[in-house]
Amino acid sequence: MKIGVISDTHLRGPDGLLEKIAGTLFEDADLILHAGDLVEPEVLAVFAGRPVLAVAGNMDSPAVREAFPGKRVFSSGRFRIGLIHGWGPPDGIEERLARVFQDDPVDCLVYGHTHRPANHLRNGVLFFNPGSAGGVFTARRTVGILEITDRIAGSIIELEDGTS
Repeated sequence: MKIGVISDTHLRGPDGLLEKIAGTLFEDADLILHAGDLVEPEVLAVFAGRPVLAVAGNMDSPAVREAFPGKRVFSSGRFRIGLIHGWGPPDGIEERLARVFQDDPVDCLVYGHTHRPANHLRNGVLFFNPGSAGGVFTARRTVGILEITDRIAGSIIELEDGTS
């Protein structure tokens, strides 16, 4: 299974870059995850007709907070994946998020908020942050891909001139 992962788009609706991501990098994705800070639900229209799971972030409108939970856990094959936006300063965020899932353990924890890509194991859990596709508060725009086979592997994709 291939999962396209995006976060921190900070848009009111799809733009040209998001359309390119949907049509190229996520074209063959079986599922798309948005880890919050969409800003408006219309952002997800670019993925119409495709399975999308999203969570609300701290910069999202009331419409997003009403439509999407703050946390999700779902299964893909034999793996459990947690999806959350995050909060507070970047330092210590993974410890804070791990505590949120301690009673509902996951194999992979996908998060956003920091606008900093992350793709590493910690205490047997893959912590995966696709970074910011919107380029807000950072000059580096990134998205991610999770590949699920007999294991979970992540990759971060740097976007250049609107594409990779």
